[in-house]
Amino acid sequence: MLTDTIKSTFKDAAQKLTGNRKRDFMAKVTEDYFDSSARKAETILGWNRQSVQLGLHERRTGIVCVENYQARGRHNSVEVLPNLETDIRSLVDAQAQADPKFQSTFLYARISAREVREALVSVHGYDESELPSRQTCGEILNRLGYRLKKHKKRNP
Repeated sequence: MLTDTIKSTFKDAAQKLTGNRKRDFMAKVTEDYFDSSARKAETILGWNRQSVQLGLHERRTGIVCVENYQARGRHNSVEVLPNLETDIRSLVDAQAQADPKFQSTFLYARISAREVREALVSVHGYDESELPSRQTCGEILNRLGYRLKKHKKRNP
């Protein structure tokens, strides 16, 4: 029924659209060429069947669904735990020292990110599952102006 050039044109047009415009276009094509069957559109054009069905519902009712892209994904650990930075700062300030040559404004911490994470659990009572990973704790320390140094092995 549809030639390969028409299929590629439909796919290209749908790829360039976003949100409700894309769903509306896919629903219109589905109504015109596939008897309003989202399954046929999925099989022939490779479109997501749920998106096509939602577009068909939007066309039928006239109500456009609103996307909430900002709510997706994992939130920043500082937003989820607002006291995290102050608790980290209170732990690391006792362990920090200025650059010995005064060449930078950073404070060098003699504590590792793993130790900071463990201290947050033991001292401040955070739950292990709610805390960010060790690497994220290191990034927070860097953002707060601390630089972590590798521990040197002692010579016997």
